[in-house]
This record gives sequence, C-alpha cells and structure tokens, in this order.
Amino acid sequence: MKLFSRALVDSAYALESSQRLRRARHSVDNLMNNVGYRYKRYFDLFMMVLILSSVFILVRDVKFPQKDFLAIFNDYIISFIFLIEYLMRFWVSSDSARIIIDQYEKDELLQREFRAGRAVMKALYAKWRYVSSLPAIIDFLAIMPFFHELRLLRLFIIFRVFKLFRYAQNMHHFAAILASKKFELLTLFTFVGLIIFVASVMIYVMEALNPDSKVNTLFDALYWSVVTISTVGYGDVVPVSGEGKIVALVVIVSGVAVLAFATSIVVAAFTEKLDDIRDGKLIQDIQKLKSIYLICGYGTVAQQTASKLRRMGRKVVILDADAAKIAEARRHHDLALAIDPASLEALGQLGIDPGRQVRAVILLGDTDVENVYTALTLRSMNKELRILSLLHDKKHRRKLESAGVDDVIYAQELIGQLSREYSDQPIAFEALHALRAEHSGVVIDEILIDERMARFVQTVQDLKIRGRRLILLGVESRREARFVFNPPADFAVEENDLLVVIGENAMLHEYRIDLHQAVHS
Repeated sequence: MKLFSRALVDSAYALESSQRLRRARHSVDNLMNNVGYRYKRYFDLFMMVLILSSVFILVRDVKFPQKDFLAIFNDYIISFIFLIEYLMRFWVSSDSARIIIDQYEKDELLQREFRAGRAVMKALYAKWRYVSSLPAIIDFLAIMPFFHELRLLRLFIIFRVFKLFRYAQNMHHFAAILASKKFELLTLFTFVGLIIFVASVMIYVMEALNPDSKVNTLFDALYWSVVTISTVGYGDVVPVSGEGKIVALVVIVSGVAVLAFATSIVVAAFTEKLDDIRDGKLIQDIQKLKSIYLICGYGTVAQQTASKLRRMGRKVVILDADAAKIAEARRHHDLALAIDPASLEALGQLGIDPGRQVRAVILLGDTDVENVYTALTLRSMNKELRILSLLHDKKHRRKLESAGVDDVIYAQELIGQLSREYSDQPIAFEALHALRAEHSGVVIDEILIDERMARFVQTVQDLKIRGRRLILLGVESRREARFVFNPPADFAVEENDLLVVIGENAMLHEYRIDLHQAVHS
C-alpha cells in the first residue's frame, strides 16, 4: 500500500511539474471556458456550424435518402470531434494531480500517514461532478450517433442542438438570469403544479361519468388542465357540465395570473442584470482590441483628452470607480467602465494584457493620492507600461515619479512656461493655438516603424516626407533611448522607432498608407 501511495504522489508531482503539460492544459481550459481568449470565438463558431450541419442532415434525412458522404460526415466526423471536445472538457474540469498533492501536503502538515484512498476518491468525485452535470450529459448524448448501427441512437442528434447553449454567450446570460431567480421560479412552478393537479382531479370527478364529455381518463384531465392553464385552449377537450365549466373558469383566471407572474419575474431579472450583461459585453469588446489608451479618472480634462484621441483614430478606455461619472462618460464614449483603476483585482477582471494592448495610461484622477495609488497598481502589473499623470499639487511630483509615472503634467507650470516663452511672439503663440484647436484639423501623430518598414527605411531621408505638407518633429529612437528632435537626413531609423509627425489629419492618413504600400512595392 505504501508503494502505491508513493507512486501516486510521485506521479502527481511529475504531472504538476511538467511545464509542457501545464501549458497544454491552460490552452485547452482557455479554449473551452475563457470567453476572453482570442481563439475561443472561432472555436465556438466552428462548433455551432457543426451542430447546425448535423441537425440539417437529420432533417433532410426524413424525406430524402441519405447520401454516403453526409452519413459519414454526420455519424463519424462530427461525432469524433464532439468526442474529442468531451474528453478535453473532462480533462480540464478538475486537476486530479493538484487534489492528490493537496491531500498529501495536508497529511504531511498534520504528521499523519498519507491517505491515498481518500485522495483518489476526492479526485474521482470531482470528475463525477462534471460527468453528472447537465451540460456534460448533453455532450455525452450528442456523441451517441457515433454508434449509428443502433438506429434509435441517431435520434440523439437532436441533443446536439442543446450544445448551442455552450457556445452562444447570450444563452449563457439568459440561463444566468433565470438561475438568479431560481427561488421565485421554483415557487411559480410549484404553484402551477398544484393548480394543474387540483384542476385535473376536479375536472375528472366532474366530467368522467358524463357520456357527452371527452374527459374519460386522468390523462385526458391532465391534458385539458395543461392546455387551459397555458391559455392555449385548443378546444378539442372541453367541459360539458356546469360544474366542469366553473372549474374551467378558475383554471383560466389562474393561467392568466401565472403568465403575469412569470413575465414579471423574467423582466425584473433582466432589469437587475442589464448593467452586468452590458459591462460583460463591454469587457469582451475591450479584450479584443489590439491597441488601447487607458484613461483613469473621468472629468472635463478626461473628456477632452478622450475626444482628441478618438479623433486621431485611437481606441480609448475610460475607467473610474464612480458609477455616476461613468454614466456621464458613456454619453460621449462607448468604452467606459465603472472599475476602480487602483484595484489590482478589478483590473484583473478587466482581463487586458498591459504589455500587449495598452499603448499608454493617462492618470486624470481628482487627487494626486488617487493617481499615485493607480500608478502603483499599474506598475505592479507591468514595468514597461508608459504612464502619464496630471499633477494637482506640485509638492506631490516626487511621489508620482516614485510611484513609476513616466511623465508628470502640471497644468499651471505648463501655462506659465508658454506665457513666458511666447508672450512677445504672438505668431508663435497663434501657431501653437492652431495646433491644439480641435477645428484646425492639424494633429501630432506617432508612426511606428514596424519590422516590414524597417526593411526599406534605414535613414530619415528614406521616409520621403519632404513635399508632403508634413513636419517630422523628431524620432523616439530605441537605439539611443531618447527623443531626437529634428533629426538630420542621414539619421538612422530602426525597427520600433517612433516618428512624431505634425500635419493635417488627412495628409497624415495618406502618408501612413503610402508607407505601408511601399512595403509591398
């Protein structure tokens, strides 16, 4: 027995320490369960196409002889894919190795002998919980057509329709809403069942001995009760006695009350969950974006900053813990969420990849303390993230810089500097004013030299920017790790360098397209 226990623990640790196995398990788990995973949407669409194809073949088979290739596709290929999916879900449903290790470490901590049997039972019970769950049962029944020699099992194809609940997120939301009102719905079903039972017995007692009545059995009475309380009223079975008609009146009124009660429950549930559903959809949309600017804190400055970035074609996500501010932000911007940006847990729920998706973070909180906390949280998530922050009180500059803010913007200092520099240069001041004016159409844009561009652009001269009514303000050089203002024509440009260009938006857009087209020419 000790030999078995030792082998069990060694196997569990071997599985748990295998990096390749853990990565594979993580990928499968994301594909099966993580709605934010980039490939899950394609996987879900693929499975939905298979399901609908299978049902279409089944329906076609009713009146037309089934062709061989359709039979093979439906009975073997689709069933085999569903079998693989079932096994993958079974695999990631619980971590048996982790369960065994937890039990082993717990027993070691309590200085008692490792209870291998208990650990195995825990692992099996975890798997059984998945196997006995309704979605897993539907998945299993959907595989049954694989045994196509048993003609009856082909009817299990219809269970594949229920698998659509797995892949349609709206179905998930609807099921979650109904689950949130489980008690109310259970009460309603109990009430309906009681009425149907009482009505069935009463109509049977009143009508069964009447030779003109079609209610001859308890099943007839049950059928009449269900049809009547649902307000369908086919009219094929009706009471003929006076007492039976009185029972019918009571059941009809009860049916209307039941429908009103059920409708109010569903509507109330949807109203309560509407914001959660909308936020969940918004988070999914944000996770799909490749490049975003995060604005933490919403106010007048944030509104103008977000509008400016959006006009430049940037995707902006606004975060603020104040739900009222986010409600105001949504009047102008689609991507706004009531999330505390200083909370690591809240940002984790957002599910974005700071290193891959976020181009820059702009902290526009109401206080410096708020911005410091947000900067610390964001910096803990990613060391390379570019963070800019508005400074409210200049004595807090060091605190913001210590928190990891790359650039601090102090409005009063900026205004003073501009006034000092350009007070005696009205033309220069006018030029700056035109540059920042929203209606001027002149913008400052950044152009990234990607891998493809770097193959044909080696120097500033290769950019061919002269004569295009654009001004190259400078280059953020990765090689020199600094911003090079007004670089000479022979200045070397490399991959991942950023060009800062001033010009009209339309001209910038055309120049950007020309750069990309030059790659293919």
